[in-house]
Amino acid sequence: MTAAHAEQVLAIYRFGIDGGDATFETAAPSWEVFDAARLAEHRFVALDGHGDGDGHGDGDGHGDGDGHGHGRVLGWAAVARVSDRCAYAGVVEHSVYVHPGARGRGVGAALLEALIASTERAGIWMIQSGIFPENTASLALHARAGFRVVGTRERIGRRDGRWRDVVLLERRSPTVG
Repeated sequence: MTAAHAEQVLAIYRFGIDGGDATFETAAPSWEVFDAARLAEHRFVALDGHGDGDGHGDGDGHGDGDGHGHGRVLGWAAVARVSDRCAYAGVVEHSVYVHPGARGRGVGAALLEALIASTERAGIWMIQSGIFPENTASLALHARAGFRVVGTRERIGRRDGRWRDVVLLERRSPTVG
């Protein structure tokens, strides 16, 4: 994921925001803010394969996601540190967003697979995420990828004037730590 993908990545984020069940955010940030908040070495896009012919993206959303292709962005995944404290150096929080027109095609699974492989290679031992319980597709995707439910944080925040619960998930690396 590079600045060349910024407009499409933020548009996909806005789809998630507007849907109401992906995040507490109500507006997408600028690219500069988005970029600064996520670790550069663990950011991926899935491309439709109609790009520059360099092999990134194979037409069904299962591109390798390293961000060098120029096809249409079907989805993205990225991580952020959960803390600057050294005890949490191997713990990240992640997000996965898929364009509404690309859902149900394995894009989210391919992105999550790439993200897990990347974090494993980097020695990260825990990936976590908070997901609204209404986002059943995301919960199922994460269960298939080996995430476990830690618990539900009840009424943790308000979105559009309504209290929302968040299901806390984590995936502990079987090889790191």
